[in-house]
Amino acid sequence: MTKPAMTTAAMAAQGITLDPVDDSTIVLNMGPQHPSTHGVLRLVLELDGETIVSVTPHIGYVHTGIEKEGEYQSYLKAVTITDRMDYVSAHINNLAFCLSVERLLGVEPPPRGQYLRVLLSEIQRMASHLVWLGTHALDLGAMTVFFYAMREREKLLDLTEMLSGVRLMPSWIVPGGLRGDVPEGWFERCKHVLDDLPGRFAEYETILDQNPIWCERTQGVGIISADECLGLGVSGPSLRGSGVAYDVRKASPYSRFEDFEFGIPVGAFGDVNDRYRVRMAELRQSREIARQAIERMPDGPVSIDDPQIFPPKRADLDRSMEAVIQHFKLWSQGFAPPAGHAYVPVESPKGELGFYVVSNGGFYPWRMHLRAPSFMNLQALSTLCRGRLIADVVAIIGSLDIVLGEIDR
Repeated sequence: MTKPAMTTAAMAAQGITLDPVDDSTIVLNMGPQHPSTHGVLRLVLELDGETIVSVTPHIGYVHTGIEKEGEYQSYLKAVTITDRMDYVSAHINNLAFCLSVERLLGVEPPPRGQYLRVLLSEIQRMASHLVWLGTHALDLGAMTVFFYAMREREKLLDLTEMLSGVRLMPSWIVPGGLRGDVPEGWFERCKHVLDDLPGRFAEYETILDQNPIWCERTQGVGIISADECLGLGVSGPSLRGSGVAYDVRKASPYSRFEDFEFGIPVGAFGDVNDRYRVRMAELRQSREIARQAIERMPDGPVSIDDPQIFPPKRADLDRSMEAVIQHFKLWSQGFAPPAGHAYVPVESPKGELGFYVVSNGGFYPWRMHLRAPSFMNLQALSTLCRGRLIADVVAIIGSLDIVLGEIDR
């Protein structure tokens, strides 16, 4: 039995507004349970034959209330919530939140802590881009690249596990610094992994760059101009793929990024292939920044020495009652920044990420709001898809590298 077409009243009840070209256009539902929407995303497509007239994204299927939940946690405990947004970029989520809290507190971690933050951020960026590359290639039929990209990602996650004991959600970056220094042998293992990566990246490009199917599915598909990107708030590799050399690490350096040499790769056409090439260049760029961080790593502590803000060391708890009391106070009550507000953006793998944190002088954030790059970049989907074939939707969504946990939050 053929399912009846969705009526205008039914579409209006679900918040779908369409401006049909003529009576020949049809409405097609894609998702929310669809492997190529990179999360629980629903797209309502209006089609004229196989040509896309409009795309209306519907979000909220994995809404977790992270922003509101953050307002009911102490600043230290709220760090663990940030891991769950862009769940393939936990270190950078932690860093964005902590930078805003530190701005409220008026503190800054010591140099070693800053350099370790840079190193962990770039390792995380590579791990995130490898997830993107593997799944994007898989969507377009290149299964081998998925296996290869996951192979290198596992090595990067092993570094996080060796450091923190956790692979995906370590919450290792906290207000005031990091939970601890790296263990013995960690830098040597990190260098070994980094030395192996350039040959692996070249291997991916050997498979994809001259593949006629890959080229046909990505070149000239999903074009968006620089002006359209800026008007929609698009950032990150999707913006740089359209030729705009904007990177938060250069425009508003944080965590001593001004100490490192790196360029800003940009595209020429703003299509799916340019966004791929920008991310491949960023994989190499992140590897070089990580190498610089290891080579220039300063000595000293990794966190501030302020018992009112940063928990005491584990060894101190065995010999100091004052340390035990302070540990109990920090984890049961927390610290109270002065009244004020702060927003410190960072360059996440998806684009500009930042937490707007408002303090009323209490132990919990009075307001915590997220500038999520995946949410902003998703706005460009309709512009990217209009006039393309329905088969191109999968390639275009993949080129944006969205994560629904960050969009819905």
